[in-house]
Amino acid sequence: MGLFSSQIGARDMAIDLGTANTLVYVRGRGIVVSEPSVVAMDTNTGAVHAVGSEAKRMIGRTPASISAIRPLRHGVIADFEVTEQMLRYFIRRVHQSRFAHPRLVMCAPSGVTDVEKRAVIEASLSAGARRVHLIEEPIAAAIGAGLAIEEPVGNMVVDVGGGTTEVAVISLGGIVVAESVRTGGYELDEAIAGYIKREHGIAIGQQTAEDIKLSIGTAGPQEDEASAEVRGRDLVSGLPKSVMLTAEEVRGALEAPLVEIIDAVKETLERTPPELAADIAERGILLAGGGVLLQGFDERIREETGMPASLAESPLTCVAVGSGRSLEEFETIARAGADGASRTRAKRLAQRVRT
Repeated sequence: MGLFSSQIGARDMAIDLGTANTLVYVRGRGIVVSEPSVVAMDTNTGAVHAVGSEAKRMIGRTPASISAIRPLRHGVIADFEVTEQMLRYFIRRVHQSRFAHPRLVMCAPSGVTDVEKRAVIEASLSAGARRVHLIEEPIAAAIGAGLAIEEPVGNMVVDVGGGTTEVAVISLGGIVVAESVRTGGYELDEAIAGYIKREHGIAIGQQTAEDIKLSIGTAGPQEDEASAEVRGRDLVSGLPKSVMLTAEEVRGALEAPLVEIIDAVKETLERTPPELAADIAERGILLAGGGVLLQGFDERIREETGMPASLAESPLTCVAVGSGRSLEEFETIARAGADGASRTRAKRLAQRVRT
């Protein structure tokens, strides 16, 4: 009986289906898949050539007959069929048998519509899941970071992902105030590419823009600022061209999307009840998601809000870990319903995790 139970539990999965990356957490094993949310498909036949890291390497380098697609945009499904193919690939990466039908907990941004929620559920079921339930990303991030969200105190989470930024104040296991803006890591990349195009007359790809962001991108002035050589295509001659780019230039390019993210944090704080705001001033703001790894981002948040702010222990994985821990309470989620009763659900999850 014990072996049978462990086999059933091993089929439970949690998926953080992100705009940039997809992480798969398997009950009892932890995170087993972490790959880019990219699919390379044949435009004529619809056949899948590659998924994940291999497909990402093809972006901007494919012939006309192959298209490298990011099927999610701003945290929601933009291409249903491609998302279904990608989910099926990741599920079979974990369960080799085509007859495996796992129960899934899926992460969803707090600001998605009912239609967008149903799209996630339907894509998961079509990909082979037996049952699917959703958990809000800020709740999952808080659970994954080990916050005591079941207590009657305020906890603030800022989750900057690839396509969205989720800001939420959590107390008693539920979201009290939340703000979701469709600005994230990709908008930072696009801002860099747009600046280089306007100021230097060079076209660069998304991957090059991301590399610049990671190497010399900053959210505020730093002591030792570097510069980087950027190679792209000259818009006038059409020939390859390179230019030196400074950290100050990149910081200026990133300012507009950064201000949008910071404004979302400020607006959430303004709508937070005074008692919870006092708790946040004492406990600080938890920063999660890949976007918060931008150099100086935590310092910028502290300066702009006057609140303590610190990175989660593992910003890239805490959402997946939190949703994975919720697998221990799958039946509680099922009783609560796919979308509703998040307060009761999260409170029980947090109590179970911490005990």
